[in-house]
Amino acid sequence: MCSESRISMKRTKRQLVLNKGAEKFIFRYDSGCEDKLLDTLVEQAKDKCTNFDWFDAAVLSFKLTQSLIGQADKLLHESTNVQSLSTTNIDSESD
Repeated sequence: MCSESRISMKRTKRQLVLNKGAEKFIFRYDSGCEDKLLDTLVEQAKDKCTNFDWFDAAVLSFKLTQSLIGQADKLLHESTNVQSLSTTNIDSESD
C-alpha cells in the first residue's frame, strides 16, 4: 500500500497485462504507486514458482515507463494551454 499522505489524493486504478503463452499476468495498481508495482515485478521475477522472469519484468517496466511519459506529456500540454489562456487574458485586459 502507498504511504498515508498519498491515500488522500484521488486515485486512478491502472493495470499492466502480460500475455505469455497460455498464461496471463495482470498487475493492478493505483496511480502514484508505481514504485510498489516495480517492487512487485522484482519479487515475481525472483520467485522460482512462477514462469514470470526478468525479461517479463523488464518488458512491463518499459511499458510502465512509456505510460508515465505519456501522462507527463499530457500534463505538460495541459499546463502549456492554461498558461497560454492566462497570457491571452492578461493581454486582452491591457487593451
